[in-house]
Amino acid sequence: MEPSIDANSITITVEGMTCISCVRTIEQQIGKVNGVHHIKVSLEEKSATIIYDPKLQTPKTLQEAIDDMGFDALLHNANPLPVLTNTVFLTVTAPLALPWDHIQSTLLKTKGVTGVKISPQQRSAVVTIIPSVVSASQIVELVPDLSLDMGTQEKKSGTCEEHSTPQAGEVMLKMKVEGMTCHSCTSTIEGKVGKLQGVQRIKVSLDNQEATIVYQPHLITAEEIRKQIEAVGFPAFIKKQPKYLKLGAIDVERLKNTPVKSSEGSQQKSPSYPSDSTTTFIIEGMHCKSCVSNIESVLSTLQYVSSIVVSLENRSAIVKYNASLVTPEMLRKAIEAVSPGQYRVSISSEVESTSSSPSSSSLQKMPLNIVSQPLTQEVVININGMTCNSCVQSIEGVISKKPGVKSIHVSLANSTGTIEYDPLLTSPETLREAIEDMGFDAVLPDMKEPLVVIAQPSLETPLLPSTNEPENVMTPVQNKCYIQVSGMTCASCVANIERNLRREEGIYSVLVALMAGKAEVRYNPAVIQPRMIAEFIRELGFGAKVMENAGEGNGILELVVRGMTCASCVHKIESTLTKHKGIFYCSVALATNKAHIKYDPEIIGPRDIIHTIGSLGFEASLVKKDRSANHLDHKREIKQWRGSFLVSLFFCIPVMGLMIYMMVMDHHLATLHHNRNMSNEEMINMHSSMFLERQILPGLSIMNLLSLLLCLPVQFCGGWYFYIQAYKALKHKTANMDVLIVLATTIAFAYSLVILLVAMYERAKVNPITFFDTPPMLFVFIALGRWLEHIAKGKTSEALAKLISLQATEATIVTLNSENLLLSEEQVDVELVQRGDIIKVVPGGKFPVDGRVIEGHSMVDESLITGEAMPVAKKPGSTVIAGSINQNGSLLIRATHVGADTTLSQIVKLVEEAQTSKAPIQQFADKLSGYFVPFIVLVSIVTLLVWIIIGFQNFEIVETYFPGYNRSISRTETIIRFAFQASITVLCIACPCSLGLATPTAVMVGTGVGAQNGILIKGGEPLEMAHKVKVVVFDKTGTITHGTPVVNQVKVLVESNKLSRNKILAIVGTAESNSEHPLGAAVTKYCKQELDTETLGTCTDFQVVPGCGISCKVTNIEGLLCKSNLKIEENNIKNASLVQIDAINEQSSTSSSMIIDAPLSNAVNPQQYKVLIGNREWMIRNGLVISNDVDEAMIEHERRGRTAVLVTIDDELCGLIAIADTVKPEAELAVHILKSMGLEVVLMTGDNSKTARSIASQVGITKVFAEVLPSHKVAKVKQLQEEGKRVAMVGDGINDSPALAMANVGIAIGTGTDVAIEAADVVLIRNDLLDVVASIDLSRKTVKRIRINFVFALIYNLVGIPIAAGVFLPIGLVLQPWMGSAAMAASSVSVVLSSLFLKLYRKPTYDNYEYELRPRSHTGQRSPSEISVHVGIDDTSRNSPRLGLLDRIVNYSRASINSLLSDKRSLNSVVTSEPDKHSLLVGDFREDDDTTL
Repeated sequence: MEPSIDANSITITVEGMTCISCVRTIEQQIGKVNGVHHIKVSLEEKSATIIYDPKLQTPKTLQEAIDDMGFDALLHNANPLPVLTNTVFLTVTAPLALPWDHIQSTLLKTKGVTGVKISPQQRSAVVTIIPSVVSASQIVELVPDLSLDMGTQEKKSGTCEEHSTPQAGEVMLKMKVEGMTCHSCTSTIEGKVGKLQGVQRIKVSLDNQEATIVYQPHLITAEEIRKQIEAVGFPAFIKKQPKYLKLGAIDVERLKNTPVKSSEGSQQKSPSYPSDSTTTFIIEGMHCKSCVSNIESVLSTLQYVSSIVVSLENRSAIVKYNASLVTPEMLRKAIEAVSPGQYRVSISSEVESTSSSPSSSSLQKMPLNIVSQPLTQEVVININGMTCNSCVQSIEGVISKKPGVKSIHVSLANSTGTIEYDPLLTSPETLREAIEDMGFDAVLPDMKEPLVVIAQPSLETPLLPSTNEPENVMTPVQNKCYIQVSGMTCASCVANIERNLRREEGIYSVLVALMAGKAEVRYNPAVIQPRMIAEFIRELGFGAKVMENAGEGNGILELVVRGMTCASCVHKIESTLTKHKGIFYCSVALATNKAHIKYDPEIIGPRDIIHTIGSLGFEASLVKKDRSANHLDHKREIKQWRGSFLVSLFFCIPVMGLMIYMMVMDHHLATLHHNRNMSNEEMINMHSSMFLERQILPGLSIMNLLSLLLCLPVQFCGGWYFYIQAYKALKHKTANMDVLIVLATTIAFAYSLVILLVAMYERAKVNPITFFDTPPMLFVFIALGRWLEHIAKGKTSEALAKLISLQATEATIVTLNSENLLLSEEQVDVELVQRGDIIKVVPGGKFPVDGRVIEGHSMVDESLITGEAMPVAKKPGSTVIAGSINQNGSLLIRATHVGADTTLSQIVKLVEEAQTSKAPIQQFADKLSGYFVPFIVLVSIVTLLVWIIIGFQNFEIVETYFPGYNRSISRTETIIRFAFQASITVLCIACPCSLGLATPTAVMVGTGVGAQNGILIKGGEPLEMAHKVKVVVFDKTGTITHGTPVVNQVKVLVESNKLSRNKILAIVGTAESNSEHPLGAAVTKYCKQELDTETLGTCTDFQVVPGCGISCKVTNIEGLLCKSNLKIEENNIKNASLVQIDAINEQSSTSSSMIIDAPLSNAVNPQQYKVLIGNREWMIRNGLVISNDVDEAMIEHERRGRTAVLVTIDDELCGLIAIADTVKPEAELAVHILKSMGLEVVLMTGDNSKTARSIASQVGITKVFAEVLPSHKVAKVKQLQEEGKRVAMVGDGINDSPALAMANVGIAIGTGTDVAIEAADVVLIRNDLLDVVASIDLSRKTVKRIRINFVFALIYNLVGIPIAAGVFLPIGLVLQPWMGSAAMAASSVSVVLSSLFLKLYRKPTYDNYEYELRPRSHTGQRSPSEISVHVGIDDTSRNSPRLGLLDRIVNYSRASINSLLSDKRSLNSVVTSEPDKHSLLVGDFREDDDTTL
């Protein structure tokens, strides 16, 4: 092949492209233009690269052609780049079947052929081709009578020996390819890329989702290969930079034994011509060694070039060539044309030389490839003392200029420098010294021998010494790091991260915990660092952050050690343990008998440590952790307040007795005074003559003494707790309820004591009036209120306590031998279970940890965790959750997550955080409480002063309204006593507690009830926000629908006597069993269910054509049909009777041929069937005609959003299968209830508008956003929010996490543990759409309860305080202090009891609401004309055309008739699982019956 330049390449910027269909349109239209050889359009880069014939087209004309198509084409650089062409020599091998003119015109029409020269005399053709567009082998395929000239072939490929070893300049590339689902994807990529010019080999791995490609960089670039893969429809990323192939030990041996003739072959390939010339070219635009090897590879393939040496440092190329065949100018153009075509080349000097000159002779003696590409060695130097990036740049800048240094990369994070150098010019020690001279500490690692990189392996390689592997291979160091991973939504995310990380070099093991959002990675620090691992995870689309010191919390152990007697015992334990591998720290205290140990759980576990201590002769056991929910049940507080209440009550009863006695006596005296008109003196004498009023000492009566003695213990024993709390509050400059209580009781007590002491000092005749009865009465009611309040609070956190109580306390660990036989069992504490342990769980037992079943089958009750009432089947490979209950079979599980990492622990943590979080409404209450106490103290003082002033100004008011007034007391004392009583009552009645309890108690009960029903609400804020929601946006796939395709209908298109339905199902199921496509899996599953079998026939010659269908041959289905014969016979008897009934009714003979399942199959001889399954195009391609009836049926299915697949057996069309993703049974009901709650319901999907409209009509949604990309879902949610609507987004969290986060309330719906903790505000553990209704309903009920609580609290305070202050005295409303405290206690208790009403909440279930759907059965589903569909990110609505009145009447009447006939028609129906229970009103012809056409 002779390269020349007959084609140009130009890149045009194209604006206005929106999707892949625009790309295809441009490629198809411009590709047809005369003179255009090849066009590649990139949507991402908004550009079109066109290879064209400059004689026929110009860049300007091509730009105008794109402009004419309606796109904006811009030509930034009008100078086209030359494209290298090759010459192919073809000769005639057989008599020509076609004339030469026909051959020439055929070749010239082929894209990529720039010229054809025909020589009929020499029976040959010379074809000029563009190698990047068309290959020589493709040219030969076009004209079978011609073949490649063998001489050319030899020149091109060298010898067979050479072919078996890696070619010079071959590069190996690894690419990550996403989106592959089955083997047909891999074969498509291999087929497309394998045909590209320059690609030698390609292997695509479905499991690893990667492609390994060996290619020649002078013919094709890695970027071009990537774009070709993306053109097929798979996103591709270059995983590792291309590496030149290195020779393995086997290749080196093979080359050592290569006979001498191979070198002749080599000489033949690059001969030394007698008139050789050498020219030096200056090349601008080279960046790295890859550019060097590209240029050398391309030019060394040219037959007139003897040798080429390219220097990156000097930016030059020395080329030795045959001057009689080529000029320096042609070589210059050839170098400029080397991909990527960005080199600027100028000729520096031209030196004529003969074969006898010393330079050429030395060149001939020296192996060519060693001249062209010197050896490269690599060294890694540890550099200490670097502080920032400027250090890195200075080292790289200085060292890269040193002689022999090819490249240098310095890593600040790893404190290393990786240098590639020429060992002939420099050494590692020289480089180390050079770095030290710059002021850094440089150390060479203990290297065996430097790595030798052979850039171009060739046949002269045996001249190099082969490096043998050292025998004592060092085991690599293993480090461990923890990475916080966000954005994981389900188990598939976990598997994705684990699978991709394990493939990376230097990573040994990965364990990801979904609920904890944490990945534990073990890696080789010499190869990879934690930051790089986090970067890998980020590339997969998740958030990742390295957790510093995360591992330490994992391995801390507290043990109780018994049997130690002295310090030597302590030393013995500590020294023995610290010698163990994996123990970082050990401290043993003799006084407390405790040991504190830090260890690595990867290397050693708690059981091993306990065993080690036991072997030393001591007894060690775990410090028992409090696993109960004691902190939640308020038992301690309940006990404390009950004690406080009983103590106060014990002293309060006598006080109350004395008070009642005094009140009765006062009333008796008042009656006497009224009847007998006694004077004041007589009254005083009579009063003091009462037994309790007798004075023991002057001024000290029996009554006052008893009151003081009974008050003292209550004030200082019963009230001790209040004093402590009040002191703490005042110390922090805050005031709470305790401050008010302490103020009221202390003032009353202090005032009474002072008055009593003054009276004793003055030896008063009249006993002073004291308030010693107030503190005991107050404390009794407050203690009673607190006691009842804590009992109620304990009830509010019952749900969380239940969750905590699920945790098992012990586990049975078993030991298995190599054959999985049980060796021993051991009962251990659950804290001693280590990851990887095998645990036995007996029927009725709890699972102690999360794990994976390795043996046994059972049903497991997960209801307390997931809320799912039905037990779940578990078999080997299934995951189990800690806390769930094993029902009927013994299981062996391997522990995967233990301790705080288990799902149950994570749920408990989540609910705990939710119950302690504050709702925004509560923050208002807290703020109010802060100002409340000072305000009440102020009101109390004002009340005191006002009543004192009123009393002295107008004593009659006090005399009239004061119930305790008697004339034996002085006027001043009466006024003071009355004022004091009012002010103390104000202090007693005011209660900020009820305000403080209003929200948290309701939030606790609400979140607890939610958790019991499988609804995890993350705190008060989402609870409060959910009730404000006005729009509910549903994702379609996996949320409204099941997310997996199922067969809706099988329509048989042949007479049953030719092929029975069961036979067709058996053939189709067998054919599709080899397919990995989701639709194929759905068909196989359906066939197995229908035939009631697990095994199918044999499938051979299986082929997949992506986007079309499959073809294969099926045998051995007779066995399946024999099995179902008995069943058919039974069905035929039943069906025959139905046919008779139907025949009487319809007088129709056609139904009988349809209804009988099949004649009994007696065939025993195995028969082979040729099967084709696929779409219309696949059938047409295989020469089959599709009738109008079948086509109409397919169109109808497609209109309903289903996929219609045709089946051909032995070239006869015999079946139509409709497959669709079915709507969840409860979806329509959920949408109906949400709408009845006054919410707007919207469907948002990435699917096409036809499918979206169909699904929306089935569930009753009228507003649809279709064809919305995952990234655009966020914008859509934002758009709704900007309209002033509060939005709840419901999704499965797989591709809608950003939208869930953007919505006011994100609701993630999942199954079991496959649920995103980070993704949403509300997490629904069960996959049930009615839980969406329940979560919003529960939120509304909770917020309503919070408001009722606030009303209780506020009204109570707003009414109670004025009554206490005496505002309502004129109407006879007056309160004693003890009445105030009783009312205050009642308010707190009433608020908590109000919250507890939420425990009666029952969430809506399908059975409760099903009756609502019955009246809607035929009118509930929307006709497509009522649904507005908005496509893409823009808000252009595509409403269905409105039907005229007449059309609508016709359609409604047709629907009614169809519904009446449905019972009769159902007799003809053979399909058993038709999802559309109610016909669509528009355009429904009830074609869903499985009948013969």
